[in-house]
Amino acid sequence: MIKLENISFDHCIKCTVCTIYCPVARVTHLYPGPKQSGPDTERLRIKNPELLDVSLKYCSNCKRCEIACPSDVKIADIIQTAKWRYSKKELRIRDFLLSRTDLMGTFGTLFSAIVNFFTHLGMVKYFLDVIFKIPSGRTFPNYASGTFTKWFKSVRKYQDNYADKVIYFHGCYVNYNYPQLGKDVVKVVNALGKGVIITKEKCCGVPLIANGYIKKAQSHGRHNIKVLSSALPDDKTKIVSASSSCTLALKHEYPNLLELDNSPIINNITYITQFILEEFEKGNILRLKPLSYTVAYHSPCHLERMGSAAFTIELLRKIPALTVKILHSECCGISGTYGFKNEYYGISQSVGNELFRIIDEAKPDFVVTDCETCKWQIEMNTKYKVIHPISLLAEAIE
Repeated sequence: MIKLENISFDHCIKCTVCTIYCPVARVTHLYPGPKQSGPDTERLRIKNPELLDVSLKYCSNCKRCEIACPSDVKIADIIQTAKWRYSKKELRIRDFLLSRTDLMGTFGTLFSAIVNFFTHLGMVKYFLDVIFKIPSGRTFPNYASGTFTKWFKSVRKYQDNYADKVIYFHGCYVNYNYPQLGKDVVKVVNALGKGVIITKEKCCGVPLIANGYIKKAQSHGRHNIKVLSSALPDDKTKIVSASSSCTLALKHEYPNLLELDNSPIINNITYITQFILEEFEKGNILRLKPLSYTVAYHSPCHLERMGSAAFTIELLRKIPALTVKILHSECCGISGTYGFKNEYYGISQSVGNELFRIIDEAKPDFVVTDCETCKWQIEMNTKYKVIHPISLLAEAIE
């Protein structure tokens, strides 16, 4: 049955610009491109679900096809929906574990010293490669010794001193791997004269979607919509996130892919750099000290899909003495859990090679990007440290 509200594939004019722009199709013959896997074969799948194109699995859901499409066809959504609606369900322990970020994060932070030590051992990597099909060449992010939510309890009472508040959707990466970024967000928001509220959020659902656990992702989405909307003191309060993928999920994946009603929060959600720039425009400007760095900025795919990369670039340019080199728009290749799977690891690395080359040519002091998985991929494949733009801004605050 065709849903009349979901026939954007019929707007495809077959210009093939999405295929030209697709980073996966560029490096492997195994994927014919988003036009064929998306709009072209969706018409056939509707008539006969058995006409499944196995190349669907190679789509990394980077959304670059949707960025390029002149007809606003939701190509990546069509492909992801078809991938999990028509494919045979297979239980894979690897995919289960990669998608359960709250479960693995809770365990990882409790035993961070042990987990971090063993996941960097060659013998353990070999075991994960053979048994779980997680490539031995992949570097795992370290777990923190404590969560961001635990740290936030120590500063929660101070947030009540501010009349205006911001709800912060911190995400799994900040909570379990890098609480410092969350601390930097709190520092910047407080410097703007606003308090921070956090909720009992769950994973945004992006890893669950990527691994086919759609019902679980819907459950997480419904929970997040409920707790975020309940925490809103008024219609003007913003819900901010410093993760490009989390923001995309809250704004776009929930209604378009998971078919959830996010109307209670949609008008309040904004990416953190856009929120800060809007405050600057209102005259609420931070006093910033000069930072004499040369940085290379990489715009993540999901941030570009939302059209928000320009806000980060503009914010970086407001830091005195900072030299910003804007890198040519290239996918880093990791695409969340995509680059943690043996069958896609080679493709992931090939996709990112051009970006790694451009970074090396730029010779920055370090790289700046808004995406946590882009950070992992770039740090694994180059010699440069990668930091978030908000951490850079926090350093510049006087």
